[in-house]
Formats: sequence, C-alpha cells, structure tokens
Amino acid sequence: MSSLWSALRRKAARTFFGKAFGMVKLKSQREIDLLRESARLVSRALAEVGRRVEPGATPQELDGVAETFIRDHGAEPAFLGHEAGDGGDPFPATLCTSVNDAVVHGIPSNEPLEEGDLLSVDCGVFLNRYVGDSAYTFAVGELSEEDRRLCRVTFEGMHEGIAQAIAGQRTGDIGAAVEQHCTGYGIVEALCGHGVGRDLWEKPQVPNYGSPGEGTPLREGLVCCVEPMINHGTAEVTTDADGWTVRTADGRRSAHYEHMIAVRAGERAPEDGKPEILSTFEPIERAIGTVPYRRSGHVAAA
Repeated sequence: MSSLWSALRRKAARTFFGKAFGMVKLKSQREIDLLRESARLVSRALAEVGRRVEPGATPQELDGVAETFIRDHGAEPAFLGHEAGDGGDPFPATLCTSVNDAVVHGIPSNEPLEEGDLLSVDCGVFLNRYVGDSAYTFAVGELSEEDRRLCRVTFEGMHEGIAQAIAGQRTGDIGAAVEQHCTGYGIVEALCGHGVGRDLWEKPQVPNYGSPGEGTPLREGLVCCVEPMINHGTAEVTTDADGWTVRTADGRRSAHYEHMIAVRAGERAPEDGKPEILSTFEPIERAIGTVPYRRSGHVAAA
C-alpha cells in the first residue's frame, strides 16, 4: 500500500485527471465573465441532476439528464471523451458519479441508488470555449448522522479554503485552512484542486493541505477550483480496474464539494476583500429544497 500511495503522490505532482499542468494563466475581466457563464451552467446542470437524486435512480440516468441539459444550452460536456494521457480508455460519461466509498471520477453505472447513499457528482462543460467545473455531494434519502457530519465538514472546509484565496497569499494558505477545518478526517492528498480556463486543468495545483505562506502566489485574475475530498477514515486511496474510479483504501465513505473562484485585487476586489465565487450552489439548494450547511458565513446544523 505504501508503494501505491507514493506512486499516487508522484502522479498527482505531475498531473490531475490526466492532463499535465502548464504555466499559471491569469485571466482578463472578459475571460472571467465567460468563465462565470460556464460555471453557472454547470451549477444549473447539477440542479437538474439533484432534482432526480432518489432511491432507485441510476447514475447512468442522471448522466443522461446532465448531457441533454448541457447540450440543450449550447455547451459540450467537458469530461466526456477526456483522455487520461496514460494510454487508458477515455472517460465515457458526462458526469463523474462517485457513490459512498468512491472519492472521485466514478463512471456512471446502472446500479440503482439506495436509501442512505452518498452521491458525489462532478460536472464540467465547455461553453464559448471556456470551462465550467463544480461538484456537489447529494444525500440519497436520509443520511446517517455520521455521513451528515462528513458532508458538513467537507462543505465548510471548502469555504474556509476559499476565504484564504486573497491576492498576496499562496495556495498553501488555502490548503492549510481546509486541513485545519477537516482535522480528524482523511484529507485526500493524492488529488487536488486546480487552475481552470480554456483548459480543464491548469496551474496552479490547489492542495487541501499545506502550510501558510507556502505554495504558488495568488494574484489578481487567477481562476481556480477549490475542492476538498474528505474521507471518514484513511486519506489513502486506490484506483479501480476501470482506470478512473478512485476509492478510499479502507472502504469508508467520502464527500466532495467544488467551487470555481476568481482571485480579486484592487478595484476588482469586493468590499469584503474576498474572492469571487463563480459557481453557485443556490440552484441546487432550490432543486433539493434545502440549504443543508452554510450560507452567508453562518454554520447551520447538519
């Protein structure tokens, strides 16, 4: 297991979801406006999926809903046909649907969802040549208190990280904030957040652990995804024979939330000095009929 863990860490340092990272690409205001449009379309696609998440639904059915919605709105699925760059099969679906112990990159199956399942859905689009990318963990029916707590901590950890995405700070500040908030859980280190633009994966890597003041500097115009992947148990993960599905090594459950953000400075910075969140969970919350964890800086009971 230690050799596998080391190999995953080395792979993560070179690539994420199969594409090598290049130079950090800062975005103009026009590009950020286009990225916001793409991110909001992903949010709406996730809401369409969320309306249909219930016991008996299959991930493949949900995948069809997302693909139809995306194409009907003039965009293309960003994950469908994505090549890992290692000679493996291209990703065969619009959504990554990761159930229970699957952390990320789950291939949608025909296995019906069951009461109490956790379903993490990651979605990406190309709209007007720019990427939108976001993820949300859905409850299938009623969750156990343990799973509700896992989702809440992961959700809040994402926002703690986002709050540190301020010009002049570094990616280590984001990771340290996530790590501190999620202490006691398995914080997946083999996978990370990333820059985003015309390419699905760009520099910088945005780990969910780290030390304040270390890592890549955050500058005005940087657009990136902050996406904690947090496990009930060990942080170690394995990959299925399909070459895509990443699972917890101990079989315990995992949660995953992801927002696209833009680092702001000077006149572009909001009054509170915080980054701009380009994606939104509000359509999802309306679709599922609940605001499950935190809004406007307040923590709600899980």
